Amino acid sequence: MNNTSKTSFSTRTLIKYPRSLCALAVATGLAGLPVMAQEQETAADKKGLERIEVTARKTVESLQEVPISVTSIGGLELDEKGISVLTEIQQFSPNTTLQNSRGTNSTLTAFIRGVGQQDPLWGYEPGVGIYIDDVYVARPQGAVLDLLDVSRIEVLRGPQGTLYGKNTIGGAIKYVTKPMSGDAELNVKGTVGSYAQQDLKVTGQYPLMEDKLYIGFGYANLSRDGFGEYLVSALPNQDLENYNKDLSATRVTLEFTPSDDLFFRLAWDKTTDDSNAKGGYRLVPSILTNAPVPASVFDSYTSLPTENKVELEGISLTANWDINDNLALKYIGAKRESYSPTNIDFDNTPLDIFDVPAIYDDNNTTHEIQLNYRADGMSIVSGIYAYDGESCGQFEAILGVFGRSLGLPGLTREVSGCNNSNSTAAYVQGSFDLTEQLSLTVGARYTNEEKQADVNNGLVFASVYPESGWIPGYTRPDGNLVPKVLGEDSNDDGTLDKAKSQSWSRFTPRVGLEYQANSDLMFFASYSQGFKSGTFNPRATLNEPAADPEIVDSIEVGMKSDWSDNLRVNLTLFSLDHKDRQYIGVIPSDDATVLNQYLANVAASSAKGIEAEITYVASDNLTFDVALGTFDSKIEENNSVPPLLGISNTPKYTMNFSANYVIESGVGDFIVNANYYYRDDYRLFEDSDLLQEDGYGMLNMSVSWQHEDGHWYASLHGKNLTDKEYLVGGYNFVGVNDDGSYAPGLGGDTTLIGYYGDPRTVSLTVGYRF
Repeated sequence: MNNTSKTSFSTRTLIKYPRSLCALAVATGLAGLPVMAQEQETAADKKGLERIEVTARKTVESLQEVPISVTSIGGLELDEKGISVLTEIQQFSPNTTLQNSRGTNSTLTAFIRGVGQQDPLWGYEPGVGIYIDDVYVARPQGAVLDLLDVSRIEVLRGPQGTLYGKNTIGGAIKYVTKPMSGDAELNVKGTVGSYAQQDLKVTGQYPLMEDKLYIGFGYANLSRDGFGEYLVSALPNQDLENYNKDLSATRVTLEFTPSDDLFFRLAWDKTTDDSNAKGGYRLVPSILTNAPVPASVFDSYTSLPTENKVELEGISLTANWDINDNLALKYIGAKRESYSPTNIDFDNTPLDIFDVPAIYDDNNTTHEIQLNYRADGMSIVSGIYAYDGESCGQFEAILGVFGRSLGLPGLTREVSGCNNSNSTAAYVQGSFDLTEQLSLTVGARYTNEEKQADVNNGLVFASVYPESGWIPGYTRPDGNLVPKVLGEDSNDDGTLDKAKSQSWSRFTPRVGLEYQANSDLMFFASYSQGFKSGTFNPRATLNEPAADPEIVDSIEVGMKSDWSDNLRVNLTLFSLDHKDRQYIGVIPSDDATVLNQYLANVAASSAKGIEAEITYVASDNLTFDVALGTFDSKIEENNSVPPLLGISNTPKYTMNFSANYVIESGVGDFIVNANYYYRDDYRLFEDSDLLQEDGYGMLNMSVSWQHEDGHWYASLHGKNLTDKEYLVGGYNFVGVNDDGSYAPGLGGDTTLIGYYGDPRTVSLTVGYRF
């Protein structure tokens, strides 16, 4: 039954995938991005259902042989649809949410099947893991990636606790980048579009030693004016563009193949995103300033600097040794650093009602060794993994207006500290043929993790900023301004001076059965478990204990089927139980300066749903695709303050219908692509109904072309053609009176803020391959 046993799993096999017709992009801080080989697959080559290869189980397999719910989008499809950033992938993966976080352009909010992480503060762990060539991206800052030279993107839905480990309770998203062909190549393309978009991308490769050593390089400069503007800024000489883009990225890759059995890849990258801080839209008028609600959802006001920065840098090493025809050894090591000074004006007015300047500073090192075995009737993937990360930060909640109303020069709640993690794990997963048609998959992972936290939290009776010069003329006082509040020992003055630490260990299993009815029809059923790390509250105001890990148990029953050469239907039914959910609770207070938040395991939920992905090849030139997701959830335990009202960031229904038509001509193929995406109602926060998005649809259309000689290519893309406005993030610091009117929240104002997805845009790309 196990057709995958016929396929070698060496690194050389893994990199032999079809190439896309255009370079597409990973410009934002990716470790180990090999430059693509420029072999081109034309649209006319895609006759009937194509074989889609994935590495969801850390070995190369056909999508139709993988017994999990996974969406794979290849480089050619990414180009035809004009998918340029990670967040657009949500349209094509059922029950998936990938959106820009509030306040910044490059921070990711990711949910799959209602499981994820809303808050991007240091110390909080994601619920959906992001992997770049098997390297884990630990923080959401910088994770909204522009795509460059991607072989494919895989979305693995459901907990992936065996092969991928902690922080994949919702699932995992994998970038698989393109390898080098070994030939001397250069690819240059430029894009112009709406809002003065101007992008330049240059990639290439050169053989240093024939058939042995290759060097690859890439550079991207991406810019665009803002969708809106800051109508008023309280500071002079500010760039008033809102939702703009200003990003550059550079990388270098070396690939070395000293023999047929050995392969090495060394990759370095650096990305700088200087896009402005993103201002939100006031959904209700301020009661402390007469600035009206803006006419455009992309316009805002601010009393902070508009500048913002995300700096990412990383280096990775991959080594593969094919010991023999059945056994391979692989090592993946990486080191990544990121630094982000950011300005988030929570109240979005020209007054310092609730301003939050912040700094995020992260670095981590990972090592993984895999030993993989394959023979007739069985395959085994095993490995050990180590992660060492430091996540630090500081933010100032400046409540200047309220402080001055008390006769103070200002008022700031300052929070700073670090949440450091050391994690080691061992895993093994095997697939065994019980009969010619029935196989068994069994896997397990054991993880041991230790975390250490250090938190400073307190009031400063002045308006303070993270660094001197943050605003013109500002000098920060020397020394620590607030006491430690999370530790083991007390000083004579009552403050605490030692960081707290705690460790957890977890065994996460997976077991599944697969029945291959015939070569084109497989049924599968599985049970799997995943966990999200325990952690300390980085905003702690009390000496509180750590929250324990979250646990998700999931059952899947599904079918992978090619009913004919023209019809593919993949269907999954799932149910999950999400226990020990971590939530930030609030200790009620009548004092507008108090932000007494605590982190605890206060809730549990359950969910069930269906995911269907259908492809119908109507003719050699016309293909239809449908992706449908349903999601039905229930809060089973609810001890949160305030209580949870439902699951956030996940609608009951998602649907995408797309059509692809190829026009063959004497000057090359023209590919016309259109898709309509529908997303049902969803709330942005689980404890409030004040920020909700009604169901909406989005229409996109593209036309792409490449010359028959493979050198010139071009594409025209229209996104969100109906110019639909839709919420993707927000802030809710407002109360509701008995009569339904709004009451002031923290800072003394009615702060209810929305952030929105991209408006209608049109872009034209022209490129040439040498």
